[in-house]
Amino acid sequence: MSPVQPPAAPRGRFITVEGGDGAGKSTQTRRLVDRLQAAGVGAIATREPGGSTGGEAIRGLLVSGAPDRWDGVTEALLMSAARRDHWIKTIQPALARGVWVVSDRFADSTMAYQGYGQGIGRGPVEDLARLVLGQARPDLTLILDVPTATGLARAGERGGANGSADDDRFERMGQGFHDRLRDGFLDIARREPDRCALIDASQPVDTVAEAIWETVAHRLGVRDPDTAARTAG
Repeated sequence: MSPVQPPAAPRGRFITVEGGDGAGKSTQTRRLVDRLQAAGVGAIATREPGGSTGGEAIRGLLVSGAPDRWDGVTEALLMSAARRDHWIKTIQPALARGVWVVSDRFADSTMAYQGYGQGIGRGPVEDLARLVLGQARPDLTLILDVPTATGLARAGERGGANGSADDDRFERMGQGFHDRLRDGFLDIARREPDRCALIDASQPVDTVAEAIWETVAHRLGVRDPDTAARTAG
């Protein structure tokens, strides 16, 4: 008689946090993971470009140097190579273990930055996404929206994406690029309302975090212990 196999763990859920520079994605990613963990959900935070050994190596090529270091097609190819390594080395294994993954940026950033911002168009970016991910998509995408000038001012105050002037290549691409970038994210949200939720990220950090939690709780059925205790009482 064959031994009884234990039931497979349920697949984890995949949440992505998107938006332009200075929208607060990194902060909100960390806060969301902390709150999921407090609610008893196994969750990890990751980022793009990066999130794996290969992805982090490619990240250095993308976020540093002169704004014109790469053209849009080269950027999209580098982003896609980093994403493939991230997907197969970090995200897929975690989801298979039942762990929830929250990623600071994912495929929508390539669509917004290179497809819209750099002008290579939706078609080539969609083709790359199919090659890298097949039919896989996030369960929920949170798009943090701020006016372009607000986002760039915030990004300038922090001195680069990781507090370093060496990591601010995209931030130095100019107002027109960032206006197209914001329009791209808004268009993505309009095209896929079932997957995407638009969050007003111009509000205070705590207010944004609460809006994000309410969206996650509603769409993915998560309840934190405090809410459950109040409801039970």
